[in-house]
Amino acid sequence: RNFMAGVILDAGHGGYDNGAQFNGRREKDDTLRLTLAVGQALRDRGVPVQYTRQTDVYQSTIEQARIGNESGADYFVSIHRNSSPLPNTYSGVETLVYNDSGIKAEMARNVNRRLSEVGFTDLGVKERPGLAVLRRTNIPAILIEAGFIYTVKDNELFDSRFNYIANAIADGIVDTIGSGQQELGSTYRVQIGLYRNFSNAQYALNEALAQGFDGDIVYEEPYYAVQLGDFRTLDEAVQLEYELKQRGYDTLFVKK
Repeated sequence: RNFMAGVILDAGHGGYDNGAQFNGRREKDDTLRLTLAVGQALRDRGVPVQYTRQTDVYQSTIEQARIGNESGADYFVSIHRNSSPLPNTYSGVETLVYNDSGIKAEMARNVNRRLSEVGFTDLGVKERPGLAVLRRTNIPAILIEAGFIYTVKDNELFDSRFNYIANAIADGIVDTIGSGQQELGSTYRVQIGLYRNFSNAQYALNEALAQGFDGDIVYEEPYYAVQLGDFRTLDEAVQLEYELKQRGYDTLFVKK
């Protein structure tokens, strides 16, 4: 099942590029810590994750975009902290996009909404066509500004609700693309039995597994369904059904 939508996460700045700095706090540290936590939260939701960096190394924004493009991922999510000319002037989250259309704009809004539930002010979605990581990526890309590093209130929220923030970003992404369990697009399975009794379903599944088929039991109240295969195309499911009929099974197609 390697067809789930994957995400590549980009921790802003790194190496000799500290990003914005305030009271000894460096943007590159906040972004890496948050990016790794978001990655774990996405994996927990069944979404494949890659990173442009997992350590304190420098990459140009053009290099980050290139890594994203070559990764095979379906979405590019860059994580930053916002800055302002004067401390404690602005507060909140905003998410940047190349242009305000399509699934990236939907993802940006979902992330902002989830972060506002954690306690950030939602400053909206902004178009930034000049940013290389948004302009040079050829997959849908967003750049999240997770609060202002120059604002004490935002930093306190960032630290005190860190895990909530990581999960909020993951939820905003999953709201848009679906989790790994749901998977994007339909899959076809072949059902060989429906049982009220779990042990009967288990027996039927074990018989099928012993014959070399692959499947599992799906509980749909009040029945236990024994379903085999998991295919992107109907043709593949038809082939499996033919083999099952040869072995004397009653079959039914199920589209998930």
